[in-house]
Amino acid sequence: MRYVNILHIFIVLLCSSCAEFLDKKPDIKLVVPKTLMDADLLLNDYATMNTGYPVLGEIGADDYYLTVQRWEAVSNYEQRMAYVWADEPYTDAIQWQRPYKVVYIANQVLDVLNQQLQDKTSDEFRRILGGAHFYRAFAFHQLLGVHCPAYESDKASKELGIPLRLTPDVDETSKRASLKESYDQIIADLNIAIANLPIVEIAKGRPHKASAYAALARVYLDMGNYEQGYRYADSCLVLRPDLLNFNTLSVSSNFPIPRFNTEVLFPALATVATPMAATTALIDTLLYRAYANDDLRKKAFFKSNNNPVNSQYYKGSYDQSNTLFFGITTSELYLIKAETASRLGKLAEARDAINTLLKSRWDKNVAYVPVSESDGNKLLRLILDERRKELVFRGRRWTDLKRLNTDTSFQTTLKRIVADKIYTLPPNDLRYAYRISETVLELSSLAQNKR
Repeated sequence: MRYVNILHIFIVLLCSSCAEFLDKKPDIKLVVPKTLMDADLLLNDYATMNTGYPVLGEIGADDYYLTVQRWEAVSNYEQRMAYVWADEPYTDAIQWQRPYKVVYIANQVLDVLNQQLQDKTSDEFRRILGGAHFYRAFAFHQLLGVHCPAYESDKASKELGIPLRLTPDVDETSKRASLKESYDQIIADLNIAIANLPIVEIAKGRPHKASAYAALARVYLDMGNYEQGYRYADSCLVLRPDLLNFNTLSVSSNFPIPRFNTEVLFPALATVATPMAATTALIDTLLYRAYANDDLRKKAFFKSNNNPVNSQYYKGSYDQSNTLFFGITTSELYLIKAETASRLGKLAEARDAINTLLKSRWDKNVAYVPVSESDGNKLLRLILDERRKELVFRGRRWTDLKRLNTDTSFQTTLKRIVADKIYTLPPNDLRYAYRISETVLELSSLAQNKR
């Protein structure tokens, strides 16, 4: 089968982040992708392009806890140490390799498109072009969230970013761009995606125009550029304003949220995270209590557990499975619009956005009381609290902690207690940028994160 042969070329890409990772070149007898159809098939590989995104940040976040027994039972030593923010070298390269495999395939697709002599203005050509740029940007952004510090405009040109692989040339030497250069590349890719992706995408899992608007809003929020974050969140919601009505869900079922539902703008799944397995991670008790009893998320997201007594498991994945969903949804975009509008002094719009979201989560048998807060600071805090509650286990908390820690008003010191030992992570600690795997460094010339 032609598609299978094409994919065989990329088996070696498990280590595609730098040339030295490739033990051997692809067999030249295998079919080389050359046509638009070939390029389209590569982007349709859901198992590669939409899964396997890095989970180290979520392991380090504060939405859950482990008892000492559960922590000791985590067989993956490096993930166990990530839970307590241990600053030590590790060798697991999967968190790094999988996103760069996405980048490689996106670059391969762009190379095929560059060689096309015809159809460069066709809808199909533009759809594939926009998709490749979107996937590359999404993968880059996921890597930045785990391995780089928070974006601060006055420091970003001096901070280490990530290697910006922009061609499929496996012999190209990898080097780390600055944090500013990294974000600039992501923005450039997403602008191309916006200009070329269709408004409607039939293939499930593939991005469309609203997906690119949403991804760019997410990026600008992380950068603290609230004007642009607001602009692109609003543009996304003009095209895709739909929200799930949680009253229509069977909130008591094991997986109440349908896969590929109306809120999903782009589905993306994380790599396996043993500390956050469905029956391992216990929801932070204060977080759980923050949900009102008439807030249907309390039943849709969590399942009661008696070991220990009165603890809770998470069950609210938008993949309708035990796999963590790191994709983008309209619910997140309402939160981005609410936060950025609040920060820009557009309080009425901020209230409208947060009320639209919360009303869709509220028990229809109980009157919803709209948020009416007129104090900008209090409204912002309320929105940030709702952001945490809505996006629990969605791959955003770690990045949120980093960006909010740059503002003394929102700084948080994280704490873990394992047996009789207490571990802490102060605001702006260098450990917020997880180390790059030593396996990667040994086979490349990349610089390690500052320590």
